[in-house]
Amino acid sequence: MRYVMLMYPGPQAETETNPVPPGPEGQKLLEDMMAFNQRMVDAGTMLGGEGLKPTRMGARVKYQGGGKTTVHDGPFTETKEVLGGYWIIECASLEEAVAWARQAPCPAGEFIEIRPVWTPEDFGAEAAEIERGQMEQMAAQAAEKAAKS
Repeated sequence: MRYVMLMYPGPQAETETNPVPPGPEGQKLLEDMMAFNQRMVDAGTMLGGEGLKPTRMGARVKYQGGGKTTVHDGPFTETKEVLGGYWIIECASLEEAVAWARQAPCPAGEFIEIRPVWTPEDFGAEAAEIERGQMEQMAAQAAEKAAKS
């Protein structure tokens, strides 16, 4: 089963221009995080993941119904817990996903939320077949784009 591990790094996610603090402590944190990611890759667990820039560099689109939306530019001051990054992992169980999250080199006060990912099969065979077709189409488009660059 696929899970997403969502990292909430605390207030520094909004104040830092670079998520790694300067100096040796920050360098060690970066090295530890890269080593953690590599262990998950080597185990065949990590499918993807990235850090996210501060909310001041983003926007929220709020849906109001009837096809109407409003856009709010960041920062999102009402947000107390800001998402700072994520991993997509493949694990046999929630317990296995928790075991991986417990190994993440996060400083005190940070936390990781783990949630299972909906799969097309959860919505039935027809939805799964449609998604397989879309994934094949996206892979072909990505390969074509890569060949051109």
